[in-house]
Amino acid sequence: MTGVLAALGAALAWTGASALWRSLSGRMTAIRLNAMKNGLASMLFLPVLLTFPQNSEVLDVLLLLISGLIGISAGDSFYLGALRRLGTRRTLTVEASGPVLASIAGVLVMGDCLGVRNGLGALLVSSAVVLIALQAKETSQRKQGSITADLAPGLLLAFTAVICGLSGAFLARHVLISSDLTPLQTAAIRLIGGWLGLIPFLKGMRNQTTLSRREQWKLVIATVIGTNGGILLQQVVLQIMPVGEGVTLMATAPVMALFVGRMEGDPIQLSGVAAAGLALAGVACTSL
Repeated sequence: MTGVLAALGAALAWTGASALWRSLSGRMTAIRLNAMKNGLASMLFLPVLLTFPQNSEVLDVLLLLISGLIGISAGDSFYLGALRRLGTRRTLTVEASGPVLASIAGVLVMGDCLGVRNGLGALLVSSAVVLIALQAKETSQRKQGSITADLAPGLLLAFTAVICGLSGAFLARHVLISSDLTPLQTAAIRLIGGWLGLIPFLKGMRNQTTLSRREQWKLVIATVIGTNGGILLQQVVLQIMPVGEGVTLMATAPVMALFVGRMEGDPIQLSGVAAAGLALAGVACTSL
């Protein structure tokens, strides 16, 4: 039950944070936004390093740093780029394709057991992605300008973010199940790894990016909820649950994002409701 609640909490955290990040995506590039949020998140987690066990394996730390570099530095940059082009709901739904890839990779790489219900749950969630992609295509064909041009690169960025996120997740799970490090400690190390990979993009940022006080608060709130809170809950999930099952539960974010999409001017359509229903059915198959 702890793993299930942590996964659903992570999904809720990412949904709320994604809406805030998307509102800031027009003010700076995805890489610069990622650098700012990860720098802030790393500072908030610095005290955790004081609890780091001295007898920890150097290899474990190195793997977590690489996990952060791939999953956070690269993956989150691609994700923020997709948010700008597709919107919160569609981006999160494309991210839900992760369960299929995670389930397959979990069996091939990690030796996880994939039951019939788990496989069906992953398939149902991924079917929701197809519906959203079709809806996005129909919407773009009815509109003019940048929306049509942004659809293909947006989908490509979202799928690339999925691959990066899963790669980072597998490295983190390997460390979590083979070492004595806690989810909080591994989350802190991963964030530092992600931030180190973005340091080159911090140069001159203060002179090029000026946020209003309200926008600064949005960045802080989104970072605390989505990055610090979200990644901590994710680490708990990766420690307790198989990757395929855990990622499937965390893929319920598109259901929560139905209401966010409406606030962003992306009205709920029948295909969107159907996609949400498929995602919920997938979660039920996985966790009940």
